[in-house]
Amino acid sequence: MTLPFAMTAPLRFAPLPLIEHATRLVFAQVVRQYPDLFDRLGEHADKRYAFVPTDLPLVFLIEPAARRISVHHKPHLPAADACMGGTFVLLLALLEGQLDGDAVFFSRSLTITGDMEAMLALRNALDDCNIDLPADIARMSGPFAPLVRRAASEIRTRALSGEAARWN
Repeated sequence: MTLPFAMTAPLRFAPLPLIEHATRLVFAQVVRQYPDLFDRLGEHADKRYAFVPTDLPLVFLIEPAARRISVHHKPHLPAADACMGGTFVLLLALLEGQLDGDAVFFSRSLTITGDMEAMLALRNALDDCNIDLPADIARMSGPFAPLVRRAASEIRTRALSGEAARWN
């Protein structure tokens, strides 16, 4: 369950401020679309959540209380209360609720360290929201929205089905 190198290469070589800016735009769109997402965390809203794609040299840190996301280069991991690691596609699929988090965890495709209770609260909050990244990204695309949504949906479908290796 990976994206082709041609799609991840920009994330490997682009300047970090550019990656962070794009990430913040998508994050802001998701927060606008699902305004009560972080309210569902309760006592865990003040925690810091790190997401570490095993196939990218980046780390994403979410601070729900501040409604903030930041991007960091590995191996400089930011301080976090809870940390989740897995392939980039796997992490995005879990964000959208496309996969069963328990099954993925027990298959050892996913690692979780730190505050397990906080990570479980985040997972439950995400499951309740039914996030649809292709639709959310399309909303940011103005007149290109139908095209962007179709392309992003196709990328998600292929990545989740394991077809990524045949894209190159």
